[in-house]
Amino acid sequence: MSTATTASSPHPALPPDRSPLLSWLAVVSVTLGIFSIVTTEILPIGLLTSIGSSFDVSDGTAGLMMTMPGFLAAVSAPLVTVATGRIDRRLMLGVFVLLLALANVLAAVATDYGTVLVSRVLVGVTIGGFWSIAAGLAGQLVPARSAGRATAVIFSAVPLGSVLGVPLGTYVGDAAGWRTAFLVMGGFTLAVLALLLLVVPPLPAVRATRLDVLGATLRRAHTRLALAMTFLVVLAHFGTYTYVTPFLERVTGAGAGLVTVCLLVYGAAGIAGNFLGGSAVGRRPRATFAVVAAMIAGATLLLPLLGRWPVGAVALLVVWGLAYGAVPVCSQTWFAKGSADAPEASSVLFTASFQATLSTGALAGGAVLDRTSPSAVMLLGGTTAGLAVLVAGAGARGARKHA
Repeated sequence: MSTATTASSPHPALPPDRSPLLSWLAVVSVTLGIFSIVTTEILPIGLLTSIGSSFDVSDGTAGLMMTMPGFLAAVSAPLVTVATGRIDRRLMLGVFVLLLALANVLAAVATDYGTVLVSRVLVGVTIGGFWSIAAGLAGQLVPARSAGRATAVIFSAVPLGSVLGVPLGTYVGDAAGWRTAFLVMGGFTLAVLALLLLVVPPLPAVRATRLDVLGATLRRAHTRLALAMTFLVVLAHFGTYTYVTPFLERVTGAGAGLVTVCLLVYGAAGIAGNFLGGSAVGRRPRATFAVVAAMIAGATLLLPLLGRWPVGAVALLVVWGLAYGAVPVCSQTWFAKGSADAPEASSVLFTASFQATLSTGALAGGAVLDRTSPSAVMLLGGTTAGLAVLVAGAGARGARKHA
């Protein structure tokens, strides 16, 4: 996307013969693509101990499966978007989904842990490229009056990956082995690729995002505050949630069945949080983000105390799921509000910052876990989320003073 524009709209007009059914099927195919990505990215959370034991590595080292994709996504988001800025976006979406399918199959047949990490590198490249294109794609798939609803549908794939993808993957892994879970995801991703190629229309690039546009967007005070909030909240979440399975096993005393139920309950709450947060963030983005951060802080700080019992753990996971379900839409909305003239650039910055912080959180949480305990991981994450609440408050005071 360049700084100059030759069109009154950031997206090309829809083809006049494009039926509403095909338009919404295209939205569904993009949603399923993100669902596949999210599920693949966080699937190791439910299978962490199984994969680690297969290759005789610690839980903290196994957490590298969460760290690798995020760092690669953070790097690939701007680089791939700039490098492929003038290539048909439909073609690029298809390439990234195919790469994701290959990554899942590679993980399934891996004979050593290094090969698993290579597969996670491929996942990271897919995340950076696909997300940067798909996050702002709704306006090219449906009429302008329906773009908001289509965006909400696309973002619903994030909590759906938690509520359906990870619990089902964990169930398959428990029943038939973690390799089977990745193999099933590979087959599902290929089916998504077929649907995407059938129903998504050609999406020629209208403008190309350049590095100078990204730099200008990054220099805005609104964007920097969004970065700070995203960093703290996502760091707190993934520094803890990546290791929720070891916590449930060691502290709550949960077996495989209860872990699956807990992940399912968490994901269901996340779906509700996605839509609740989406409706609130448009009116009060800073306050909504602050409430979400406070809920994550409260849930993780209380888990070492109340999470010793299954009822307490489930109740706090509901609160946690409601809160985190709203985080992606809160962060993306905040970035978009500060860069309304450069929507793809804001999507790139959102994707890169989110994924880099995800990886940092998983890495930090793994280091703490290997040296202390799952409860210490939760306490550290809760404290970090609490800092986000303070940053939001300081930002609000600064905005009032400036006004």
